[in-house]
Amino acid sequence: MAGLLSAFARRFGRDRPEPEAHGRLKTLAREALALSDDVALAANEIVCADPACPGLETVILVMAPGRRTRALKIGKPLAEVTPQDIRAAAAEPG
Repeated sequence: MAGLLSAFARRFGRDRPEPEAHGRLKTLAREALALSDDVALAANEIVCADPACPGLETVILVMAPGRRTRALKIGKPLAEVTPQDIRAAAAEPG
């Protein structure tokens, strides 16, 4: 599976974000949303297949104990996400 993803990334001329970028984004999300340490976060950059999508999309999963997992979708690459983007995604219904 990893080989397939790597081949896919090469085909589209991009590499996966560095692990540091994921850590930076998680820190930004925790601060932007004022989340406590017991809330787990996961961040991924995906290629959106929907024609209405901009191509690369960042999805941040917010997993708070006792609550449903919430997916925040941001229509830009992971490295370009700002705290304002995170707050805007969190304010969207759903």
